[in-house]
This record gives sequence, C-alpha cells and structure tokens, in this order.
Amino acid sequence: MEEGKSRKNILKDILFIMIGNMCIGFSYANWMVPNEIINGGVTSLSLILREVLNIPILYLSNGITILLLIVCLIFLGKENFSKSIASSFFYSFFFSLFHTMSLDITINIGVDLLLASVGIAFGYYCCISRNASTVGMDVIAIILHRKNEKIDIAKSIRYINFLVLAFGCMVYGFKAIIIGIIFTFINSYILDLLLKKKIKFNKLNENDIGEHLHESGNI
Repeated sequence: MEEGKSRKNILKDILFIMIGNMCIGFSYANWMVPNEIINGGVTSLSLILREVLNIPILYLSNGITILLLIVCLIFLGKENFSKSIASSFFYSFFFSLFHTMSLDITINIGVDLLLASVGIAFGYYCCISRNASTVGMDVIAIILHRKNEKIDIAKSIRYINFLVLAFGCMVYGFKAIIIGIIFTFINSYILDLLLKKKIKFNKLNENDIGEHLHESGNI
C-alpha cells in the first residue's frame, strides 16, 4: 500500500516537473528569445563569461549546468538531484520542440514580457514545490532557504539575477539590462505569491488534520 502510494507521489511529482518545464520552454522559445529578453540566469551568465574568458557559450552553459547539478547532489540530496536531472531533460526537450515549431505569437515587448514572466514563474513553482530545481540560479536560492528558512526563495532568485545583470552591463547594454530587471522583478514577484500560497495551503491542511485527529481521540 505504502509502496503504491509512494510510486503515485513520484509520478505526480514528475508530471508537475514536466508541466513546469513545458511552460518555461514555451515561454523562452516564444517570448524570451524572439524579444531577446535576458533574465540573469545561466544563459546570461554564460554570455558574460564568454566575453571575459573567450570560451564558446555552449561549453560555458553546459559547464555551469553540470556544476549546478553537482551542487544539487551535494547540498540538496539525491531526490532533488534526480528530479533536477529530469527537469533539465524536460526543459531541453520542450524548448527545442517549441523553438523548432517557430510559432509567431509575439504581440509587443510589454505584453510578451508579462506573459513570459507568468509562464516562467509558474514553471519554477511547479519544480520548486516538488523538491526539484530548474538547474538554474534557483539552485543557489533553494540551498540558502534550506540553510535558513527565513531566506525567501523567490527574492533570492531576484537578487542573484540582479547581480548577474549588473555584471552584464559590459555585454548587453543599458536598455537590455532595464528590460531584464523589469522581467526579473515581475517573475520573482509572481513566484513569491505562488510559493507563499502553497505554504499557507499546507499549513491549513496540517491544522485540519490535527483537528480531525483530536476530535477522533487519536491525539
């Protein structure tokens, strides 16, 4: 019984992670890339390092991803590591799929930025809420939160991305940085709302279970 329940929970987690990365892949392929919106993530960091180290971006991007996976294994455990590998696979698959489809659904930079912010925030939420990462800067934010629960995951992602964007002035230019800051703020704000609602929902469930046990005389 417990084994079947555990298997069901694992499949549910994988489904959430897949849906999350489908949203992220769709948002990047159809709104972020066409508008050249940067967000301070792994790709943005790779572009900066390429200018400094003169190393091909593919090597840098893959190298940072592998490094983050190792960090997941060391600091977040085997469960997060295995789910993060699945997350990375799903993102690569869906981004490639939607990028190849070349859907022309852009409207204008303002609307596209908002849609991308919502889609990517929801995707991050699906992964983080299931003890997985997107193998991006959220890895560092999750570790900080594990060390100290008072540290907010969404806000940590925001400040880490801001830091990367600040270093990116030499690569992107002022306009791109401003757009990246706006995107990061909206995206992290939505993610913060979603994560806080989940925490509130979990607490309500725990209280309901506690009251039920008390009424039944089990505690």
